[in-house]
Amino acid sequence: MVGLRSFRLRIALLSATLAGSTLVGFAGISWWLIYDAKVSRLDAELETQLLMAVRPRVQTNWQAYETSLHFAFGSNSQTPITIKAESNNGEILYQSSEWSGDLNLKSLLPFRPYQLLPPVPTFNKKSPISRRIQPPKLSQFTTQHTKNGIWRVGAIAFPRHSVAIAVSLNGIDREMATIRNVFLISIPILLLLVLGGAWGLSGSTLCSIQQLTAAIAQVTVKGLDRRVPIGATDVEFLELIQVFNQMLERLERSFKQASRFSADAAHELKTPLAILQGELERTLQQVEAESDVQQSLSSLLDEVRRLSGIVRKLLLLSLADAGQMSLHRVEVDLSDLLNEMLEDIELLAPHLEVQTEILPGLKVQGDRDLLVQVLQNLIGNAIKYNLPDGWIEINAYRQANVVLVTITNSSKDIPESDRDRVFDRFHRGDPARTRKVEGTGLGLSLAREIARAHKGELTLDPTPSGQTAFTLTLPSEVIPRHGVSSIGAS
Repeated sequence: MVGLRSFRLRIALLSATLAGSTLVGFAGISWWLIYDAKVSRLDAELETQLLMAVRPRVQTNWQAYETSLHFAFGSNSQTPITIKAESNNGEILYQSSEWSGDLNLKSLLPFRPYQLLPPVPTFNKKSPISRRIQPPKLSQFTTQHTKNGIWRVGAIAFPRHSVAIAVSLNGIDREMATIRNVFLISIPILLLLVLGGAWGLSGSTLCSIQQLTAAIAQVTVKGLDRRVPIGATDVEFLELIQVFNQMLERLERSFKQASRFSADAAHELKTPLAILQGELERTLQQVEAESDVQQSLSSLLDEVRRLSGIVRKLLLLSLADAGQMSLHRVEVDLSDLLNEMLEDIELLAPHLEVQTEILPGLKVQGDRDLLVQVLQNLIGNAIKYNLPDGWIEINAYRQANVVLVTITNSSKDIPESDRDRVFDRFHRGDPARTRKVEGTGLGLSLAREIARAHKGELTLDPTPSGQTAFTLTLPSEVIPRHGVSSIGAS
């Protein structure tokens, strides 16, 4: 039972086991008490009937005495009752025809010779001397097993004769067998009822945990302000919910601080970098062409532009986390955008084979600049992480009310451990795969945030070995044109 993974099943089985043990114990004790009571009542009647056989009788009287025993014991004729009477000298006075020779009477009551007890002391010499007769001796009642069945046997010894009565226990055994069968049928039924009740009771007990689990599952990065309502929760789970809500408060506070720091840093760096970029571009125009100074300034300008790109991505991610990413929604023709980018691929990676299947007129409502950034990021990754003499395949089509753009390229396989983290910020994956490839690990994360800001999604698709594929999904429903919205307001 310890190995079972289901807490509810363990509770139900444990309850059924405890209830079953109790029922079995109760049934066993009850069965034994009933049997003992029946045997005790039989012994009492045996004692009464033995004491009534005080005088020796003739043959016919012994037969009448035997017949009266059936009425005395209240048993029917199917229950054998036998007697045996002997004189003190061993002569058999009467023996029932069904008397079993296997019955052992000597162990019950050894015969004794007739004797008179000493006279009773008296002070009146004229009164006759009185003699006391030895009282009858009653044996203990025993249960004996013979070839004819099980018998309850009792005997009594009088001064001149002794009598033994044997009553078959078959009737009591049949009654006890009936009671045992009742227990054997009723106990499994009761156990099933207990198991069902315990299953339902444990389910209702775990209902609060299921509600808590459902509430926790709804808590995401965008829902850290949510709290699990206490409401009518059982008091046993109040502390758990309170601790969980306190943890959410700490997470929300820490996340806001980190997001605010990232946004503030990006905002503060944005202006100096723009000024630095402008100064470098102006100075670059004033230096001598193809000189060492021009090459140095060009390298510095590239690094400043790279820093500006990182700052811009951090600022956009911060705005997305805060639900404040503004979208300048216009009608965007993804088919035209992709066809324009094909020319860039031919310039940047002429060694790659490019295959396209782009359905014309794939229009969506969205921010053109941000969508261009998403497609450039996907195509840029397809070029950077491609194999020598590899290929790129671009498919764009409409399905129901969404537009899907799938960009597939030949590449090394992404390890399974990295597939769930490719959209994590600053995650670069396996160094063996990303070595000598420039990047910050922010592109895919920002691309997915932009897709989600457009009510779409960006996913990493399962592919055969040696390929990598990302699919951008965007809704194609019509939204009022030239509207400005944000994630939180749209």
